[in-house]
Amino acid sequence: MRVASAITNRGSMPARVSKEKTDFARKLRRNMTEAEAILWRSLRRSALGMKFRRQVPIGRFVADFLCVEHRLIVELDGRPHDDEEQKAHDAARDAWLAEHGYRVLRFRNDLVIGGGDIVLDRIREAVRVSGG
Repeated sequence: MRVASAITNRGSMPARVSKEKTDFARKLRRNMTEAEAILWRSLRRSALGMKFRRQVPIGRFVADFLCVEHRLIVELDGRPHDDEEQKAHDAARDAWLAEHGYRVLRFRNDLVIGGGDIVLDRIREAVRVSGG
C-alpha cells in the first residue's frame, strides 16, 4: 500500500498516511464548499503574510487549512456541525490536535461568506497573541 507524509507532533518526522486518507484529502480539495473557496482565495494570496495549505492530513484527521509555521488550523463549520454528535466529534478532534501541538480556530461558513474580513482579522489576532 502506498503512503504519503502527514504533519505530526511538534516538528518530529512525518507520520505515514494511508493512500485512502491522501485520496480523501485530494477529493476535499477538488470539492470545496463556497466558504472554503472564499477563504482559500484570501489565504493563498498570502493576505495574512503566512503560508497556508488546504485539506491537509494530520494523524487520522484532515484539516481544512493549516499554517505549519504557526501550527494553526482553521476549520470551517456548516450546518452539519450543529448536530450534537458532530459537536462531540469536533471537540474530541480539537482535543487530539491540541495534544499534538496544534491550535484550532473554528468559524461558521456564514461568517466567511458574509463577514467581510472578520475571519482574516481573527486569524491574524490569534497569531499575534501567540507571539507569532
